[in-house]
Amino acid sequence: MRHPLPVLFALLIFATAAVAQAPIPAPPTVPTSGYILIDNDSGKVLAEQRADERMEPASITKLMTGYIVFKALREKRLALTDNVHVSEYAWRTGGAASGGSTTFLEVNSQVPVEVLIKGMIVQSGNDATIALAEKLGGTETGFVQIMNEYARRLGMTNTQFENSWGGPSANHYSSARDLATLSRAIISEFPDYYRWYSEREFTWNKHRQTNRNGLLYRDSSVDGIKTGHTESAKYCLVSSAKRDDMRLISVVLGSPTQRAREDASAALLNYGFTFYETVKVQDGSEALLNPRVYKGETDSVAVGTQGSLSVTIPRGQAATLTRETNVDSPLLAPVAAGAKVGEYVVRLGEQTVARVPLVALAEVKEGGFFGSLVDSVRLWFE
Repeated sequence: MRHPLPVLFALLIFATAAVAQAPIPAPPTVPTSGYILIDNDSGKVLAEQRADERMEPASITKLMTGYIVFKALREKRLALTDNVHVSEYAWRTGGAASGGSTTFLEVNSQVPVEVLIKGMIVQSGNDATIALAEKLGGTETGFVQIMNEYARRLGMTNTQFENSWGGPSANHYSSARDLATLSRAIISEFPDYYRWYSEREFTWNKHRQTNRNGLLYRDSSVDGIKTGHTESAKYCLVSSAKRDDMRLISVVLGSPTQRAREDASAALLNYGFTFYETVKVQDGSEALLNPRVYKGETDSVAVGTQGSLSVTIPRGQAATLTRETNVDSPLLAPVAAGAKVGEYVVRLGEQTVARVPLVALAEVKEGGFFGSLVDSVRLWFE
C-alpha cells in the first residue's frame, strides 16, 4: 500500500541568459527630514530616508479626510450635491480669520459636497475640511476616531490623528511610508475621485483658488497629490506621476522651502523613472495552469493569482525575469474559489522579486460517491 506523495507542478514561462545589470546610482540627496519613493502598482520601495520616523504631516492629513469622504460617496452615504452646514467651529477654525488655508466659506451657509471637496483638495481649505468631517463624524472629534480606525486598517503603524485638517499637535503625526500607503489606497480604490488632485484651480464665493502643488505646473506627468505646510512641519509634498504605464509616488517631509519640496519630489520621481521599470507579470483573471482535482464534480481547476501582479525592476532587465508556478498536490475537492492552492514566484536572476499565493479561480464542488471512490483508488497508485 502506497501513500500519495506531494507532486510539484512547475511552470517555467520563460528564462533567458542573464544580462549584466547596468549600475544604478544612489538616490539623489534632497533637503528633507524624511522621504520615500515607491512604485504604485508593485509597492516596491525605490528610495527612502527615515521613512518610518514619526513627523508632522501638516495638511497632508487631508488625504485621510478625503479617503473617508470618497468611501462615503461610493457607499452612497453622501452625494456630491448634498448641502453641508458650515458651523461656526469650521468657519472660525478654518476660515480666513484663523490665518490658515481657507475656502472662504461663510458661517451657517449651506455648501455642496463637491465644492467642499475641491476646497479641501485644491485650496487645502481647513474650513471645507472641517465641514466635511462634521458631516460624516457628527463632530470633528468623532471623525478623528474614524480616521484613526482607517489608519489602523490600512496598516499605517506610525500614524495618529488629532484633527481632520493637519493642525500641529504633539500627538498628531504620520510617516513618509504611511502616507505613501494612504496615497496608494486612494489611487487604487477611488480612481474616479482621484482626478480632483490634478485640478489646478476652482472658484467659489467669488474667490479664485489655485492648487498649491507647483509640480502640476512644471511636469505634465504629475497628477497629484497634496501639499502641506506649518511652521513646525516645514514644507511637505506627496506627489504622484505616471509615465507610460508606470506610476510612482514620492513623499517628502520637512523641506525648508516650497521650492525645495518641489525640487526634491521632482528629483526622486525622475530617479525612479530613469533607472526602474514596472512590468505586469500576471493578470488576475488569467489562468496559469489547470491542475488535476480529485474527488470533484470536475477533474481540473483553473489557477492563477488573486489579482494582477506587477514587479518593479532595474530598467532593461524585463527579458531576464523567470516565473515559476508551484501547485500543491494532490488537490482534493471541495475547492473554494479563491482558496490558496500553491505559490507563484517571480525571480530576477537569483533574486526573488515577488512571491504570492496561487489561488483557484473557480469553485470545484465535491463529486459523487462513485467518482470519489475511483479517485481514492487512483491516489493509492500515484
